[in-house]
Amino acid sequence: MEHKEKEKQKEILTEFLNEHLIRVIVSNPVSKQGISKVKVRPILLKSELVFQAEEQVESQVHHKNLSTKECLNYLTELLDGTFSQLELESNLGQVRILVSKKGVPGIKVKRLKQDKIVFPMVKEHNRQKSYILKEGNPIPYLIDLGVMTPEGKIIKSRYDKFRQINRFLEFIEDILPKLNKDKENVILDFGCGKSYLTFAMYDYLHVQKGYPIRIVGLDLKQTVIDDCNWLSKKYGYDKLSFYHGDIASYEGVDRVDMVVTLHACDTATDYALYKAVRWGASVILSVPCCQHELNKQLESDLMNPMFQYGLIKERMAALYTDGLRAEILENQGYRTQVLEFIDMEHTPKNLLIRAVKQDRPKENRKQIDEILAFLHGDLTLYGLFYGKQSDQVGGL
Repeated sequence: MEHKEKEKQKEILTEFLNEHLIRVIVSNPVSKQGISKVKVRPILLKSELVFQAEEQVESQVHHKNLSTKECLNYLTELLDGTFSQLELESNLGQVRILVSKKGVPGIKVKRLKQDKIVFPMVKEHNRQKSYILKEGNPIPYLIDLGVMTPEGKIIKSRYDKFRQINRFLEFIEDILPKLNKDKENVILDFGCGKSYLTFAMYDYLHVQKGYPIRIVGLDLKQTVIDDCNWLSKKYGYDKLSFYHGDIASYEGVDRVDMVVTLHACDTATDYALYKAVRWGASVILSVPCCQHELNKQLESDLMNPMFQYGLIKERMAALYTDGLRAEILENQGYRTQVLEFIDMEHTPKNLLIRAVKQDRPKENRKQIDEILAFLHGDLTLYGLFYGKQSDQVGGL
C-alpha cells in the first residue's frame, strides 16, 4: 500500500511540475534541526524552464535551481522522512500531500477543467533586466510625465513607477490572446489619474503590437483630464480620450472588451467590476485601494480577539474583500486570479485581480453567502449582483 501511494505521489508531482506551476510549499519538518521550510517556483533561465528551491534554515535562506527531474526527486526526498506536508498551487489545479507517521502519503488533488486553464505563470528570471520598456530609449509620454529624462534615463526617484509600468505591461502581454486583431477593442480605464499606465497601454497595444483599440480614461479631477487630453493630442493618439466622470454613473459606451481599474478607492472598485461584467468585458484588470467597507462591519465571536488590533483588522478586511470580489467574479463566469502587482516593499496595496471571461460560472454562491454571514458583512459588489446579503441569510 505504501509503495502504491508513493508511486501515485510521484505521478501527481510529475503532472504539475511544468510552466503552469505557481508555487510549492513544503512544511511541517519532522526534526526542528536543519531546514524548516522549502518553497519552489518555476523560472526561466536563458529561456529554459527550471525550478528554484528556496530553503529556510533558521534566519538564512539558500537557493538552488533544479531541472524538472531533479525537482521531482528533490520533493520526493523531502517527503520521505524530512517533511510531512506539501501544498502545490498551479494554473492546472491544486495538490495537498500529508504524510502519516508511518510514512504513507495522503494525496488530495483538485484539477481545473481544461477550459479554465488560462496563463502559464512562469516568468524570465531577473525580469528587470529585460523590461518591455527599455531604459535608454526615450519614450515621449514618460518624459512628459516626469519618469524619464529626454535622453531616456530613468529619474532615480521615479524608478519604482518605471518598474510598476513594466509590471503592468506584463499583465497586458499575458492577455493579448483575449483581444481581437480584426476589430476595434474598446478599453475603459476607470480612475485613470495622471494616466501613466493608460498611455503605456495605448502605446504598447496600438503602436508596438498593432491592435486596433479605443481607450477611454475616466477620472473625477477635471485638471487631470485636461492635461491627459492635451498629451494625447500631442502624441497623435487619436483613439485615446479622457473624460471627467464617476465610475458608477458612466454610460458612454455600449460594449467593452477590457476594463482596467487601478487604485479606484473603496467601493468605486466594486462599481467598476460590476459594470465590467454587465458589459461582458473579456478581461478585467483591477488593483483595489482603501477597502473601508468591510472593515467597519467585521464581527465574529471567534475572530473578535484578532479584530481588536486595528492594523490586523484593516489588513484582514482588505484581503477578505478582495478574495470575495474574486469569488463573485468566478460566480459571474470569470476565471479569476489574485496576483502581486509590485513588491510589497514599495506599497502594501499591491494586489491585482485579473479576471478572464469563461463559458461556465463557478457554483460558489452558497460559500460566498456563508463567508459573509460569518463575517457579518455586506459588500457593495454582492449587493449589485444579488441584493443585500442580509436578505439572503435571514439577517446578520
